[in-house]
Amino acid sequence: MILVLLIIIPILGSLFCLSSEYFNKKFPRFFALITILTTLIISIYIWIYHFLYFTYHTYHSKWMLEFSESWISRFNINFHLGLDGLSLIMIILTNILGIISIIVSWDEIRKSTGLFYFNLIIILCCVLGIFISLDLFLLFFFWELILIPIYFLISFWGYDKKYRINAANKFFIYSQVSGIMLLISILGLAINFHNYTDLWTFDYNLLIKTPMPIFLEYVLMFCFFISFAIKMPIVPFHSWLPEASTYAPTAGSIDLSAILVKTAAYCLLRFCICLFPNASIYFTGLFMFLGLISIFYGAFMAFLQNDIKRIISYSAISHMGFILIAIYTGSKLSLQGVMIQIICSSLSIAALFILSGQIYTIFKTRKMNELGGLWTSYTFIASLFIFFIFANLSVPFTGNFIGEFLILLGSFYKFPVITFVASCSLIISSIYYLSMLQNICFGIVKNKYIFSKNFIKEYIISIFILIALIYFGLFPKYILYTTSYVIFDIYKYFNDFVLIKI
Repeated sequence: MILVLLIIIPILGSLFCLSSEYFNKKFPRFFALITILTTLIISIYIWIYHFLYFTYHTYHSKWMLEFSESWISRFNINFHLGLDGLSLIMIILTNILGIISIIVSWDEIRKSTGLFYFNLIIILCCVLGIFISLDLFLLFFFWELILIPIYFLISFWGYDKKYRINAANKFFIYSQVSGIMLLISILGLAINFHNYTDLWTFDYNLLIKTPMPIFLEYVLMFCFFISFAIKMPIVPFHSWLPEASTYAPTAGSIDLSAILVKTAAYCLLRFCICLFPNASIYFTGLFMFLGLISIFYGAFMAFLQNDIKRIISYSAISHMGFILIAIYTGSKLSLQGVMIQIICSSLSIAALFILSGQIYTIFKTRKMNELGGLWTSYTFIASLFIFFIFANLSVPFTGNFIGEFLILLGSFYKFPVITFVASCSLIISSIYYLSMLQNICFGIVKNKYIFSKNFIKEYIISIFILIALIYFGLFPKYILYTTSYVIFDIYKYFNDFVLIKI
């Protein structure tokens, strides 16, 4: 039942946020913070007791915790939840980033605070649901539900009334296409299972063992892949992210670039590879090629941008290209690197969005050609900005370095040419990040700051992220240990054809 609490508590908390605004406009943010703190405490409790102390010291089962209750009995659809090391790490990361989103919205959001925090908590609830869903219909339910609160978050509280509606509409359309592709594939799996057993089920544990014609596997795998590639996002399904992240509020940008896109990487590992191992192996070259395109396209587009948020968004697309390549190398080292990179890139990107929000608050602009001399006026913000830029460049002693090093090391063993070409993009990344650093932090002050504010909460969050990145750079073993058993299971799908095909 502890897994059910991860869903029920955010739902109840969101309702409290929505209703408490009628009593005091400050109440919703307190309820939101208490809600996500509670789910974080529960997830840390699971990690410390059920994982590090008890479960994996006594027996090795596929699911550390599991819950199942009948939902739509006619089609054998169950409210089936399960948790292992992979989903546990993603849940803890989601809760931490959720708390960060709430705190950075503390003073930024002043209108309809109850509705804002209601939508924010529902987003986090849906993400948690995606990470623990073992019924594919339930996965689709959370996958589709998440787009509604994000749409409202962008369209109601985003920047620039002229463009935020268009950005929200583009996100909605892309998400609908993603949902349709996912639904087609899930229904195809259920129908294939019904043809073999004369029973209906959407249960992951049963569908993963079901044989299917090889052509059907190719078709369904591509539907899954396109659905996840849109959310990841991978070129050419990427154009919604820069628009949505640019015009979303700071919390929305963090949710989109640091949380939402990571659900797609998780789903590729959990569902696409494990349900369709043969098809995944057969099209590895194509997916790696798309990863390379995403890496270089994201880097070149980031170099051409003038808006800070757009640069961060395109750099996120470039990072996801690296993750896509690592996922399909079939190397245990690369898959371990993916987990480190997901965590650390999410934290560093979130920090850069927070700092860009502070810069906008001070100067009322995010255009690099209108900024300069941040070091002389706000030295501490400039210092943090420099650190997180170098963290995103994967300098040693940061978790980003460990993740990228493991990805490149594991990939080079099997695909040396692709790995060499991908690593060349680091030169482009250095150019656009250092150019942004030079234009914003140094040089002549082009835009005198027009608003002075004490960013205590933002400073505390940024320092916390800084410490976390350095800690993961020095001591990554707990993440590696937590995910090692799951990574080994996924690795086997690249090397053993355990399913009987027709």
